[in-house]
Amino acid sequence: MPSKRSTSSARKQPAEDYPSRRSDPLRIVAIGGGTGLSTLLKGLKRYTPHVGQQLSPPVEITAVVTVTDDGGSSGRLRREFDILPPGDIRNCMVALSEDEALLTKLFSYRFDSGRGLKGHSFGNLFLAVLTQITGDFSKAVRLSSEVLAIAGQIYPSTAGNVTIRAHLENGKVLDGETRISRSESPIQTIELRPADAKPMSETLQAIRRADLITMGPGSLFTSVVPNLLVERIPAAIRNSPALKACFVNLMWQPGETTGMSAADHVAAIHRHAGRRLVDCAVVNTDPISDTLLVRYARQRAMQVANDFDRLKALGVDVVGLPLLKAGEKARHDPDRIAHAAVELAKKGRRRILEREKPR
Repeated sequence: MPSKRSTSSARKQPAEDYPSRRSDPLRIVAIGGGTGLSTLLKGLKRYTPHVGQQLSPPVEITAVVTVTDDGGSSGRLRREFDILPPGDIRNCMVALSEDEALLTKLFSYRFDSGRGLKGHSFGNLFLAVLTQITGDFSKAVRLSSEVLAIAGQIYPSTAGNVTIRAHLENGKVLDGETRISRSESPIQTIELRPADAKPMSETLQAIRRADLITMGPGSLFTSVVPNLLVERIPAAIRNSPALKACFVNLMWQPGETTGMSAADHVAAIHRHAGRRLVDCAVVNTDPISDTLLVRYARQRAMQVANDFDRLKALGVDVVGLPLLKAGEKARHDPDRIAHAAVELAKKGRRRILEREKPR
């Protein structure tokens, strides 16, 4: 449960940030990047007024996305046009789009020939062009979202041109997401360069008004943690009255989280944020087949251990649910993790309303 300090801080937020919320949409802020974040968003959009189920109250989604990618098409565009890397943002736009099938084909289309075009995805080029036209990457994302009828808001965690640096257990230092993700030595800490990157005001407001803030699933050190290194974001999360949940990964990520348990994931988040953030850890209880585990073992990946006692020792509640998607890869099921997130958002809303009662 949140400390007295965090509860007190939440009550000092401006009253207009959360008037009585009984009829307001359930506000979920999803923090991360890569395929993990887009998987969650894909499931959550079905609870919005734009798409699918008619939940009462409906869900309002805000994605806060890492912008440290330096590889592939995103890295090339970043170097050549001095823009933020568009890849993770593009994936979120596809996940939240109303006509996902069409937009997936269009935005994920990758040129396999053509001087200067080969290797680029259309979605990345679209965002790069709109950034050149508007002169602002964040504005380009907002306009794209409006044109494409995106079921939510998408914000880069910072508008600054940032990279990440990793300090490894063997004493080495690696710069750049691409090199870090291939590390063979365990990661001790990640830092943002420059260290004084500023958040967007819209991101801070969304965090203040949230019923639920999620971190993960996704690459711990290259998708989740970089967002928590942006100035004021950890404090905003801590002071928000929202319930804060870490969606723990299913498998180790070789070169990044080898050997790490569920509690290790949460502890790394707290260590890098400089404070305790996570209220509950959402872990998978579905068994992973032996065949699949053997296949992953060949890639030096094993299932993330659910060390419940250590999680509880960190002051974190554990939510164990069957979250595995059927298939040839160990992946979260979008509908299952979205349902879990919505139920947690309802719990967060009830907690906030309880605090609003006159004493």
